[in-house]
Amino acid sequence: MGDVVTFIGVVAVIVVLPGPDMALVLQNGLARGRRAAVETAIGINAGLLVWAVAAALGIAALLHASAPAFTVLKLAGAAYLVWLGLRALNEARRGTADASAGCSATRRKTSPFLQGLLSNLLNPKIALVFTTLIPEFVQAGDSAVAQTLLLAAIFIGMGLVWLTTYALLVAKVGELFKRSAIRRALNVVTGTALTALGVRVALTDR
Repeated sequence: MGDVVTFIGVVAVIVVLPGPDMALVLQNGLARGRRAAVETAIGINAGLLVWAVAAALGIAALLHASAPAFTVLKLAGAAYLVWLGLRALNEARRGTADASAGCSATRRKTSPFLQGLLSNLLNPKIALVFTTLIPEFVQAGDSAVAQTLLLAAIFIGMGLVWLTTYALLVAKVGELFKRSAIRRALNVVTGTALTALGVRVALTDR
């Protein structure tokens, strides 16, 4: 197997770079508290586990090789991010969710875990990680599947530690911003970020 230390260094950069997953954790952590932030982070890493299995079975490579399939994944992911962003902006327009029973009920019905899972599964950049980055560190041979799973486990482990820590920090900061006006401003910021990320995903090539 290729240099694991180099792989860890590359993954560390990928994990901490802001993207859709971090934006979603930020949105849920500020709006719904620590539990929602952590559930979102766990959902995201559950998505990584699915990608790891897909990569080991060769499914991810087939998806990457098919331009139509990759485009569908990209557009679906973009649409989902835009939907999340517009929903946050709508909450900001309507006012703080804590003062709106209807909005609170809607949020209770939406699972943060499921949001994180879908955000990750529909992220074409994650598909690229499992179809281009990880194979670069796998040596050909009978142990290729085991190597792929090991590298994927390292990626997932680092992602889980980082996102969980980030989720707890976001939730802690969120507790300091209970005032309605500040909550609305934060919803505007995170909603705009998610919408912009969705548009960027839709416009980017492989």
